[in-house]
Amino acid sequence: MHELQRKLLVLAGEKNLGQYSLREIGAMVGERSAQKIKHHLNQLEKRGLIRIDKARARIESATEGWVAGLLRKAKLLSVPVLGSANAGPACVFAEPNIEGYLRISSTLLAEHASHRLFALKVDGPSMNRAEVHGKRIEDGDYVIIDSEHVSAQDGDIVLSIIDGMANIKRFCRDDDHEQIALASESTHVFPPVYIHSHDDYHINGKVVQVVKKPAYRRE
Repeated sequence: MHELQRKLLVLAGEKNLGQYSLREIGAMVGERSAQKIKHHLNQLEKRGLIRIDKARARIESATEGWVAGLLRKAKLLSVPVLGSANAGPACVFAEPNIEGYLRISSTLLAEHASHRLFALKVDGPSMNRAEVHGKRIEDGDYVIIDSEHVSAQDGDIVLSIIDGMANIKRFCRDDDHEQIALASESTHVFPPVYIHSHDDYHINGKVVQVVKKPAYRRE
C-alpha cells in the first residue's frame, strides 16, 4: 500500500474526512497536492477500504458495517489481509502490510468474531492435509488468524515467526527432548522445523478459520 494511502486510511479511521477540503486533508498527512489526495482517496474507495458519500459529506473508514436483509443477527466484518504466508518453508517476511480486507460474516468466525483477527493468503501446499472446522488449508485459500492466541497448545495450527519469516504449521511440543516441532501436514514431504524450547521465536496467533478460494461450477 502506498504510504500516503496508509496515512489517509488511518486518518479516515479517526475522523470524517468529508468535513474537510482536499487541501486541509493534505495538510494533515503532509501532502501539498490536492490532486494526489483525491487520487489516493479514490484508490482507497476502489479497494473497499473507505466509503465516500458526497451527498452526506462523509468520508470514513469501511472497517466494518451492517448488512440489512442479507445477514440476520450477523455483522459483516472486514478482516485485514496482511499479505501471504508460506505454508511450506518459512520464506515469506512477516511484515504487517495491509493489502486489503476480507468481507466476512461474523457467523463464520463464531466465538472469535470479537477478537483481533487478520487474514493471510496461503502460498504453498505443505498444510493441504490439515483441517480447521472440516476445511483443508490449501494453496490460494485464506486463513484467519486470531492474534490473541499467542500461547500455543499442543496440536494447534499456528502462524510462527522465525528469524523474521512467517510460516503456518502444526505446533507439537516435545518436553522430553526440550524441543518444539512445527510440522507440516501435506501430500508432499516437508520436514518439520525444530526449535529448542528456550529459543527466541514468536507465535503471532492461531489459525481459527479457513476461507476457501471460490470453486466455480461450470455447466
